[in-house]
Amino acid sequence: MSGTILEIRGLVKHFRARARFLGPEGRPVRAVDGIDLDVPAGGTLGLVGESGCGKSTTGRLALRLIEADAGTIRFEGEDIREASPARLRALRRRMQIVFQDPFASLDPRMTVAEILAEPFVVHRIGDAPERAKAVRRLLDQVGLAAHHAGRHPHEFSGGQRQRIGIARALALDPALIVADEAVSALDVSIQAQILNLMRDIQRARGLAFLFISHNLAVVRHMADRVAVMYLGKVVEEAPRQVLFDAPLHPYTRALLSAVPDPGGERRERIVLTGEIPRPDDPPSGCRFRTRCPLADAHCAAEEPPLRPRAEGHRVACHKVP
Repeated sequence: MSGTILEIRGLVKHFRARARFLGPEGRPVRAVDGIDLDVPAGGTLGLVGESGCGKSTTGRLALRLIEADAGTIRFEGEDIREASPARLRALRRRMQIVFQDPFASLDPRMTVAEILAEPFVVHRIGDAPERAKAVRRLLDQVGLAAHHAGRHPHEFSGGQRQRIGIARALALDPALIVADEAVSALDVSIQAQILNLMRDIQRARGLAFLFISHNLAVVRHMADRVAVMYLGKVVEEAPRQVLFDAPLHPYTRALLSAVPDPGGERRERIVLTGEIPRPDDPPSGCRFRTRCPLADAHCAAEEPPLRPRAEGHRVACHKVP
């Protein structure tokens, strides 16, 4: 690994809600509210947090599948928010996504061969025999046989469908893949197979991953660095082992206290109290303060910046020395 392939600075996305749902003013939902992230070239940044924290929105913003309201997104040094439609089309060959639901993300009317050949057709790469050869190669890389090419998605198990989704993402030889809850819909035993497949492909191809998940055990298996999101903000970021061994933010500590220790060591469970704030009406100051046992008046008055506390370890908390 060397350098950064994806650099995000000041990323903001607010969704406008209809007035009849959220009152006369239709307050915006602050899904992503000014975050900075770096994905290392050839490495994996894990992005974790509770449902609704904004992590999946971040993944889609990173690929410009939805448009950001503010901030910069630099992929291989180029700000993709400034890219023209033609340039963005070219850049999409280098960055791909694997979705959570492998059934919903595959066209049920198309055969596997048609699904995997489609990226080559869209980008006008190769002729029919060359595309057929590429399809067979992709199937082999994800552990499927050549005869699977003639089948439709409904004829496969969930794990096999996700292998097809991964093969489609690999078709144009990308440098970055956003994996958005890519194994959360699968059985635990199948999850392990898919995660190991992704690790093997990463080593073979030098791929970078933005790996989005609510499952800390899965992130621990995959990520080199981990960023923790809460209500549209990154509250802590550190190398994987540092974050899991010595978390500093009260929210991160509470999340990790709920994960069973693989060594059998008992952990003190931290139970959060208070109501989860609404993303259209976040608390003043620190967004976690309404559930934090350490919060005081300072936390309500001033939002803590994400600051370095140790080498490569950043935390947004007034109470962390």
